[in-house]
Amino acid sequence: MLSVTSLSKTFPGVRALDGVAFTARAGEVHALIGENGAGKSTLIKVLTGVHRPDPGSGGITYDGRAVHFRTPLEAQHAGISTIYQEVNLVPLMSVARNLLLGREPRGRLGLIDLGRMHREADEALRELGVRVDVRRPLRELGVGAQQMVALARAVAVDARVVVMDEPTSSLEPREVRTLFRVIRMLRERGIAVIYVSHRLEELYEICDAVTVLRDGRVVHTGRIEELDRLRLVSLMLGRDLRAVQEEGLTKFSGDHDTAAEPVLTATDMTVRHQLHGISLDLRPGEVVGLGGLLGSGRSETAKAIAGALPLDSGGVTVAGRPVRPGSTPAAIRAGISLLPEDRKAEGIVPGLSVRENIALAALPSLSRFGLVEEARIDRIVDTFMKRLSIKAAGPHQKVGELSGGNQQKVLLARWLAMNPKVLLLDEPTRGIDVGAKAEVQKLIDELADDGLGVLLISSDTEELIEGSDRVVVLRDGAVVDELRGDAVTEDRLMRAIASAGESGQSGDFGFGESGDFIESGEDGEPGGTGAPGGPTGPGEPVEDRPPRPDTRHRSGRPDPRKDT
Repeated sequence: MLSVTSLSKTFPGVRALDGVAFTARAGEVHALIGENGAGKSTLIKVLTGVHRPDPGSGGITYDGRAVHFRTPLEAQHAGISTIYQEVNLVPLMSVARNLLLGREPRGRLGLIDLGRMHREADEALRELGVRVDVRRPLRELGVGAQQMVALARAVAVDARVVVMDEPTSSLEPREVRTLFRVIRMLRERGIAVIYVSHRLEELYEICDAVTVLRDGRVVHTGRIEELDRLRLVSLMLGRDLRAVQEEGLTKFSGDHDTAAEPVLTATDMTVRHQLHGISLDLRPGEVVGLGGLLGSGRSETAKAIAGALPLDSGGVTVAGRPVRPGSTPAAIRAGISLLPEDRKAEGIVPGLSVRENIALAALPSLSRFGLVEEARIDRIVDTFMKRLSIKAAGPHQKVGELSGGNQQKVLLARWLAMNPKVLLLDEPTRGIDVGAKAEVQKLIDELADDGLGVLLISSDTEELIEGSDRVVVLRDGAVVDELRGDAVTEDRLMRAIASAGESGQSGDFGFGESGDFIESGEDGEPGGTGAPGGPTGPGEPVEDRPPRPDTRHRSGRPDPRKDT
């Protein structure tokens, strides 16, 4: 369906692609993998018309004919759709308008037929097992539901090739099952799917073929079942298979020596509808994991500790001293640093340099009488760029130009420059390649060995189990279990999450983090929130109706404390 031969792409000073050959066949899910900076994104952008290949470097064949896409719109009109890791939709517009943007059905006098648009949007989402009110603004949906809208839009344009770039990075397990069911449906329809992911278990579950890129070159292509996980990792990293076998798939070393007295104590933290009496402690040299599904309150717990989420009750102490609640400056001064889940929206400043991003939080301590000491900044930046092996053209390169793994290291450097007592890490390895992930994991181990208290949030069960000394399990904003010692196993963690949810939604159905119904099973009658024709009345545009009060927990179940 789509193939390239001897494709090269050069940027000033960098050869991003070097003689790449790649083929995506109809009815096949083809994994495209490699470390950050290996050339995956560049190849996708060449295939979809964002970049043009180097003159005379080869060509692109689509559906049996040579093509030269000059813009992404040309590629989309030809039948190539791309779903990016960051959902590229319009948050203020309704779900229906996003889904049919540029293809709105027209009625008399050329006006948009709202009723027909809502029906078509609802039908497209129902095919994916998603039930939401398509008149709602997109921003009111959870991240998982937004990703499903992006997927529905890609499929609705009669695509023959669908490119998915890290589609599961923001999804919880039930939503991932729904996505995989849709991918299998696309495969049965004869659509070629190009699947980019750093999660190896996903590749083996859903993909038929795999192409491995390293330093802009293809180092392997073939059927994925012919490679085991360790061999695949060794190809990505360019390291000997025996070394990978000895070191394993994570870089965590094991237990840490911890102090007797906690460096951080959170007591009865409560935020209405989000956290319900969360209490935990953290000792110097200890890594405590936060387990639970998406929407269980993990990120909210970290933000409450860091002062980014005001508390209704409860409090936080560091080294026995209370920290003023709801104040991030007070938390930073006390020695608390938070690495946020969404590094692009809440972490890096992409237009600033690596140097400026690293020094950002430390500027007050690096200045005298309001004047910044440039020499001290240079020393700190140079120290952490070397310590964390940040790969950049130099300290003055814009951080937005770096790979995801190096952006994450820049964020870590920013907070380590503050000499914190407590480091809160929210999904520190999400969206980064295997090599960068191993480096970050090794750094977490080293920080704990140096006496830092680390709170680790991760959706990667293997990472959470191998990297944590204890695991606190959350559900619906409350602590439901704590695993210690030999009980810190994947089986016990899954049992703790499952037993805590026995009274919740069952089996193959689940709610996204904003109460959006998502069907995950093969069978069953969808049912959930916000179907058209509900309490708002059919055909009522979202722009013209008053906002509906939120009467749900993040889990999607009705809040008993509100009159529903």
